[in-house]
Amino acid sequence: HTPARQLTDVIPAPVDTRPDARVAFRITPRTVIRTAPGSTAARQVGNHLAETLRPATGYPLPVLPARSTPLPEIALVLGGADHRVGQEGYQLDVTRQRVTIRANTPAGLFAGTQTLRQLLPADIEAPTRRHATWTIPGGRIVDYPRFAYRGAMLDLARHFHTVDEITAYVDLISQYKINYLHLHLTDDQGWRIQIDSWPRLTTVGGGPGTGVDGVGPGYLTKADYQAVVAYAAARHVTIVPEIDMPGHTNAAQSTYPELNCDGVAPPPRTDIAVGYSSLCIDDELTYRFVEDVIRELAAITPGPYLHIGGDEAHATTDEDYRTFMNRVLPLVSKYGKRASGWNEIAQADPPADAVAQFWGTGTTNADLVDAVARGTKVVMSPANKSYLDMKYDANTPLGLRWAGLIEVSDAYGWDPATRVAGVGESAVLGVEAPLWSETLRSLDDIEYMAFPRLPAIAELGWSTTTSHDWESFRTRLGEQAPRWHLQQVNFYPSPQVPWI
Repeated sequence: HTPARQLTDVIPAPVDTRPDARVAFRITPRTVIRTAPGSTAARQVGNHLAETLRPATGYPLPVLPARSTPLPEIALVLGGADHRVGQEGYQLDVTRQRVTIRANTPAGLFAGTQTLRQLLPADIEAPTRRHATWTIPGGRIVDYPRFAYRGAMLDLARHFHTVDEITAYVDLISQYKINYLHLHLTDDQGWRIQIDSWPRLTTVGGGPGTGVDGVGPGYLTKADYQAVVAYAAARHVTIVPEIDMPGHTNAAQSTYPELNCDGVAPPPRTDIAVGYSSLCIDDELTYRFVEDVIRELAAITPGPYLHIGGDEAHATTDEDYRTFMNRVLPLVSKYGKRASGWNEIAQADPPADAVAQFWGTGTTNADLVDAVARGTKVVMSPANKSYLDMKYDANTPLGLRWAGLIEVSDAYGWDPATRVAGVGESAVLGVEAPLWSETLRSLDDIEYMAFPRLPAIAELGWSTTTSHDWESFRTRLGEQAPRWHLQQVNFYPSPQVPWI
């Protein structure tokens, strides 16, 4: 038996909750979902909510574009919310007759529906009808994110993940108000995105025998990629594609010999070593290749960011690295995107609009502080706090441990605005939880490493510092277990959490 839901039972923790125990809203066979007339985007959010609620309730829940109805309703309204909600926040009001979600944008409405989902009994996640009382506690929530960027990353290069696996992950992360999914598409072990002007990148570089231990072949066609982008966009998740360079490029260099300074293709790599590959910095063909890839990828990426990697380029001299980045960063802008890269790009004096993703395990980084002083924004992904591929403890069957063991309390117990000295709140664009695939093979593996740590990172990105409380979080996290069971999420039952 699970206790009745409270307005404060949500992950991430809302900014302002004002319960009213005198009232509650009950979804019945007569309930409708109302959206503003003429708002296609609001109606899409309403349709998504209806599709989420229909299986377990068995109710029709029609989505009506109307200004008002006499029926008990869940109303999705653009405009009229508390002035604090901004571009992604929402105001949720629950009375006996209606639930009203107000927001300034469809993204805010969607965030509000994810809160609403968590306020219903866990049985709402059941794939078939349950005989339950579908009650939402009364009161008001005013909620908005601390940081604009709240990301997850999935590595397709070390082991390819299918469209179905990626979209399943989108469904899971969007429940916790994650709004960016970073896809690591290329590395030494595999190339996973179709590039028409270099066709063998996928058929050879992503073909049979690629991936760690040679067991992770596959790639996304452009149509696959665009399907993922559209699926994510419908859940207000923006895809950030990454092409890692000038290192982590063995899959491309073993496929096309001309990308090597000596014209000789190195053998494919299926181990997990890093730091040995580098594009040929002084060869104009390198930049033709890079521009082709950026041009084709930008053309199918509606989101603002294109990630160019830049980490662990140990086989590239510092001077060559700067030369390369000074040529490549402007190419991203040329094709209408904002460049992001791992924190090493800060060594190359990136343009002010570039985003540096900090993945270090330390708390100082002089190059990053200098870049921030010039206007660079930072996404925080410290490996010893946010890397979801690190083992939970010494006995975890999956994952690595080079950055340390990361239990749920470790993933939750840090502040993005104080993690790196000299990189304060105003410089932090947000947080991201990367999941590298060296040891992963299936969606079950993805889920086991991401849950329950991903919701911890999601709360760091969304919720206020004043609401940051481990005891509250672990209790709310424990209440997610029945939902995850019904969703068939293969989560790690951390002993730190009081699971229901």
